[in-house]
Amino acid sequence: MATKKAAKKKSASAKKSTSKKKAASKKSSTRKYSPSAGKNVETEMREMKSGKLRSGRSGKKVTSRKQAIAIGLSKARKEGKKVPPKQW
Repeated sequence: MATKKAAKKKSASAKKSTSKKKAASKKSSTRKYSPSAGKNVETEMREMKSGKLRSGRSGKKVTSRKQAIAIGLSKARKEGKKVPPKQW
């Protein structure tokens, strides 16, 4: 009896490992960001590098690269371009 159970477990684990490999190799074919959204980010980065980019509420100069990207994506969302929703 014990040998049958062990054989079932081995065959079940072999099946599970093959299904995981198939799921991991599958890639999404559609792009997450539209090309025009990338251009929004590009223009915001240029403004930041030239020292003209300001944050919304306080009006302070933006010096962080990540913050410049976030501002560009936010403007792209407001314009209705294809950008994934904001993650909290």
